[in-house]
Amino acid sequence: MSRIEKRFAECKAAGRPALVTYVMAGDPDLATSQAIMEALPQAGSDIIEFGMPFSDPMADGVAIQLGGQRALAGGMTLRGVLGMVEDFRRKDETTPIVLMGYYNPIYSFGVDRFLLAAKDAGVDGLIIVDLPPEEDEELCIPALAAGINFIRLTTPTTDDRRLPAVLKNTSGFVYYVSMTGITGAAIKSRAAVGEAVARIKSHTDLPVAVGFGIKTAEDAAEIGKHSDGIVVGTVLVDAVARTLVDGKATDKTVAAVRDLVADIFAGVKRARA
Repeated sequence: MSRIEKRFAECKAAGRPALVTYVMAGDPDLATSQAIMEALPQAGSDIIEFGMPFSDPMADGVAIQLGGQRALAGGMTLRGVLGMVEDFRRKDETTPIVLMGYYNPIYSFGVDRFLLAAKDAGVDGLIIVDLPPEEDEELCIPALAAGINFIRLTTPTTDDRRLPAVLKNTSGFVYYVSMTGITGAAIKSRAAVGEAVARIKSHTDLPVAVGFGIKTAEDAAEIGKHSDGIVVGTVLVDAVARTLVDGKATDKTVAAVRDLVADIFAGVKRARA
């Protein structure tokens, strides 16, 4: 059983959805980002999505784009991201880590070389938003062969004809994007999200986590009634940005993210109460 499978099973046994938290690697600097990463499980995060900064993100809203720019300006590289995961693993061997981003940096790094380094560092899964199922031979199949989960996105426009192709090689969990558009927007209909999750679950036994638009403990409690996991990202990257002075971290930066995660985790625990 992979770390991701085990964590979802633990959350199910506890009668609640999993809390998946996204932060950008290297934002606003390596040391602060490492401290944020290490604080996440203490605050209630079950799975960490670690953003790989990229210069041309196409699915990210302004907040995450700016977080990526700060990370790149601070010198973060794909090798640096893997180094952060490796450092994290020295202290935490159980929290699953999923790298999320775009294919270009991995392609430039070299797929085989990347997968070997990612596995050695302690990466559990990948979410690569610009590789559709038709390109599974590029990275998905090699990742599965290397023992790394490949997590696929589904959206409101993924109909029942398309869904089997999307799910075919998906592992770990299914990430349901709650809206059409970019990260950071608001969910228009929580009822529609519940219906979509039920439809996806009729096609797969994998856990279904919902992301995009979840910003508060109330959002987490409501969406968590219908899903196996809650993904929170933009509000956490925004929390980093609000604490910066002249683009630099302050003594409030780590605490702002930690406290927000703890608050949202309280909502997650209420979801099935």
